[in-house]
Amino acid sequence: MLVQAATTLLHIPLFHKSQVRMSNTNQQPPAPNRAHHELVNGKKHILINAFDMSTVGHLSPGQWKNPVDKSATKRRLDYWIELAKLLERGGVNALFLADTYGGYDTYEGSVDNCIRRAAQWPITDPTIPISAMAAVTKNLSFAITASTSFEPPYLLAKRFSTLDHFTQGRIGWNIVTSWKKSAFKAIGLDNPIEHDERYRQADEYLRVLYKLWESSWSPTALSPDPDNDSYVDPAQVRTINHKGKYFSLDAKHIVDPSPQRTPFLFQAGTSSAGSDFAATHAEAIFVSGHSPSVLRPKIDAIRALAAQKGRDPRSIKVFATFTPIVADTDELAQEKLKELKKYASTIGGLVLVSGWTGIDLSKLPLDKEISKEDSVEAHKVTSILDNFTTASTEHPRWTPRLVAEHAAIGGLGPVSVGSPQTVADELERWVKEADVDGFNIGYVTTPGTFEEVVDLLIPELRRRGVYPEPPDPSEEPVTAREKIYGKGQNGLRDDHEGSRYKYHLYQEDPPYKSEEEGQT
Repeated sequence: MLVQAATTLLHIPLFHKSQVRMSNTNQQPPAPNRAHHELVNGKKHILINAFDMSTVGHLSPGQWKNPVDKSATKRRLDYWIELAKLLERGGVNALFLADTYGGYDTYEGSVDNCIRRAAQWPITDPTIPISAMAAVTKNLSFAITASTSFEPPYLLAKRFSTLDHFTQGRIGWNIVTSWKKSAFKAIGLDNPIEHDERYRQADEYLRVLYKLWESSWSPTALSPDPDNDSYVDPAQVRTINHKGKYFSLDAKHIVDPSPQRTPFLFQAGTSSAGSDFAATHAEAIFVSGHSPSVLRPKIDAIRALAAQKGRDPRSIKVFATFTPIVADTDELAQEKLKELKKYASTIGGLVLVSGWTGIDLSKLPLDKEISKEDSVEAHKVTSILDNFTTASTEHPRWTPRLVAEHAAIGGLGPVSVGSPQTVADELERWVKEADVDGFNIGYVTTPGTFEEVVDLLIPELRRRGVYPEPPDPSEEPVTAREKIYGKGQNGLRDDHEGSRYKYHLYQEDPPYKSEEEGQT
C-alpha cells in the first residue's frame, strides 16, 4: 500500500521544527565535575559531532541522485580526508561513524528494496579511513561504532588500542549490541541473541576489555634499556585470566598502553537494559527522538541510575540526533528543503524505519495509528520503536503517512529548517528541554549539510557564547576524553566502573559458575 503511495508522499510538507563501586552504601556520589564546556553564565557549550556512515544512504536515502551530493564517493579516501579537514576547520568535536552488518529485510519481508534504494547498502568498514583523517587533523576526534556481538574482545582491544595510538588519543567507541537476523546469519547463527541477554553479554565484554586495556600493562612496563637489550619489562605485563559466562581469555594485551588506554565510550540505546548498561559504562550516550519531551524522561532515568552507581550523573554527556537545513534566511532554507525533497527516497526511508522498529510498514493503512503491537519482529531496536509509538505535543499520533514523511529526510530525529538564528534557537531549546549536552548532526547531502554547519551554524552559536572558540594552534592537542572532561583527564574518571580495573587496583574475578555448579 505504501509503495503505491510513495510518489504522493514525497509532496507532503515536512514539519518545520525551528564507577568505582561503592563499598560503603552511605558514601555519597562524587561532587559534580565542572567540565570545560560548562559556563559561568548558567549555559553550557553545545557539543557537536558530525554523524556519518560509510554508506550511500545514511538517514536521508535517495540524495545520491542529487548532483550536489557526494555520498556515492565514500569508497574513495579523498572523501574522508576532505570531510575531516572541513570538520577540523569548524571546530567540530568528533566525526561519529555509524555501522551495521546485514541488510534491512523487514519491509515487504525482503532485502530487495534495501539494496535497490541504497538504504545503508552497500557499506564499507568505518575503521579503515580513520588513520588518513587523523593525519590531516590535530583536534578532531573520531567515534566508531563496533558491535560486542561478532568478535572476541581481544581482537577489538587490539584494533582500538592501535587507533588510539595512531590518532594520539582522539578515538572513541560507540558500543552497540547487534540485533539483525541477516547479520547473525552472515556469521553462521540462525537467530540473534535475546535483547536483555545481549546487554548481559556486553557487560562482560566490557569488563574483559577493561582488563586488557587497563590491567595488563603497568605504566612503567615499556622502559627501553638499550644497554641490556630490553624494550619491555615482561614482569610488568600481566596475563589476564578471565573465565566468564560468555568469554574466556588467557592472554596479555599485545599492544602497549595508548594515550587514553580505554577509548572514549559512547553507547546507543535507552531501553531498560540499555539504560542500565549506559549508566554503568557509557561516558556519552547517543539518543534519538523527534521530541524533547519524549527523550527527557529517558535521559533523567539514566542520570539517576548513574548516581545510584556512584557516578557523577553530569559526567555522562548526551548527544541527540539532529538534522539541520540551514541557509542565510528562513525563506532560502525552505527553498533548499523543497529542492532536497525532489531526490528523497520515501521507500528507502520506510525500509530503514521498518527494520529499526520491526514493523512492516508496507502492510499498514496509511492513516492507521502505529502501536507496539504492530511490531511482530522480535529482533529490533527497542528504543527506536518506542520513539515511533510514543505520542508528544509535536506528534500526537504516529501513522505510516507521518513516518514516511520523516523517514525520507532526517530519519531518526528532528529536522530544523531555517536561518542560522532559527536553527540555533532550536538547538538551545533542545538543550534546555531535553537536557542534552550536544548533537550528532545528521546530513541530508554531504558535504553540503556539514558545510552549512561549519560556515553558518557554528559561527552563530559562537556569537551566542555557547560554542567553544577554535583551539589555540600553539597549544598541544588534547585527547577525545580531555575535550569532554578537561585537560589532564586522558584516562577513565575515578568514578567510572572501568577504573577499578586499573593496573594497581586490579584483582582477577573468580571463574564463573553456573547455578548448577554453584549448588554442587
